[in-house]
Amino acid sequence: MNKSALKRLALELRREVDLTPYDRFDPLVLAELYGVEVIRLSEIECSPAALRHFQLARPERFSGALVPQSDGSTVIIENDSHEPERRVSTASHEVAHVALEHPFAATLTDTKGCRVSIAEHEAEAAELSGELLLPTDAAKRLAFNKVSDADVARRFGISIQFARWRMNATGARKIAARAAVKRRAT
Repeated sequence: MNKSALKRLALELRREVDLTPYDRFDPLVLAELYGVEVIRLSEIECSPAALRHFQLARPERFSGALVPQSDGSTVIIENDSHEPERRVSTASHEVAHVALEHPFAATLTDTKGCRVSIAEHEAEAAELSGELLLPTDAAKRLAFNKVSDADVARRFGISIQFARWRMNATGARKIAARAAVKRRAT
């Protein structure tokens, strides 16, 4: 799916949960609408050593995953040791896979223990989650109003790094800068 189609889908999904492009997006609302349960890593029965590994020693190794259940349902497992802004990004990415109806790989890991993923699906989910969390139209308006990345992050409940990525990926700051140059020239 191309970026234009993903942008349209994001706006459609935002409308499904009664949001405009300028409202803060809560991926848990969309997950609930789609019947996807979100489970915190700390709530899963696993060895204390595994939990310490993923929440204390190496939390960067696991943010979240979409997991199929034997009854046909799907759950998102999220690493609740992460900051809220990171968790929002993770949940948005995983629910984007659901909205895009990406099929599951046969297993979650390959024979080497590495996560199985399809690059095209990951790129689509990343783009869709970006549009869900900070739509292009909102990014452009914020750029024209010279809102800082930190303020964008606060308004939309995302990290500063995510806000910076979206403000750059959408071209919002370049568009605003070009418009300012044009205004000064006239």
